[in-house]
Amino acid sequence: MTKCAMPVGEDVGLFTPMYAQQIGQSKDYVNQGGLSRKTIFKAVDDALDRLGTTYIDLFQIHRFDPATPIEETMKALHDLVQAGKILYIGASSMWATQFAQIQFAAEKNGWTKFVSMQNFYNLVYREEEREMIRFCKETGVGIIPWSPLFGGALGRSLKSDKASIRSQVKGLMNPGLTETDKSIIRRVEEVAEQKGWSMSHVALTWIRCKGGIPITGFNSIKRVDEAGELRGKTLTEDEMKYLEEPYIPRNIIGHY
Repeated sequence: MTKCAMPVGEDVGLFTPMYAQQIGQSKDYVNQGGLSRKTIFKAVDDALDRLGTTYIDLFQIHRFDPATPIEETMKALHDLVQAGKILYIGASSMWATQFAQIQFAAEKNGWTKFVSMQNFYNLVYREEEREMIRFCKETGVGIIPWSPLFGGALGRSLKSDKASIRSQVKGLMNPGLTETDKSIIRRVEEVAEQKGWSMSHVALTWIRCKGGIPITGFNSIKRVDEAGELRGKTLTEDEMKYLEEPYIPRNIIGHY
């Protein structure tokens, strides 16, 4: 799986999403962003070169591009599917109305439609349940949430002094923890202690019980093994309700 829209820096040690604006404004990358036909074709060819393969299983667009006609984006993706360079296409964080418009454009023209939605969804951010997740479930689109641990916050006790790089960078994707967030995190810790699980397993299992397949990032082989231990785990109805109870509506995070 790979995706396009943001410029990709050549330095493999650079976490592009954190510096997307700076990279996009540099003379070397200023024309590499967005979802135009040219950008998508180049992104796919570059990805195939980096991956060393002849096709991509799942190619996603990174959010919505208001500067490019929907039809141009979808026709480009359809042509790449027809060419055998992509097997399936997916989308990521955007308004549900935008996603519905894109799917309608593809269906109307007989083009390939999206099979997945990579949206921001976890125990402390559930605004996607209002429209996007409902739309996806009713139209057969798979949910693969990003940041299922809210930047790692749902995977460690509030008493811990450890923090991930993502969680230390405040901004649109990480506004900091509210008192409600902290209440939810404490409940995750309680359930984890009761079941003898790690906190991350509780948070990830909650997403699986809601019908999503969370995207997880690994920084070691140990983390890969830990993710494999999720198989077969489930939460009771009472545990689900207990984890969800403190949640209150909040401002939109993850897209504009």
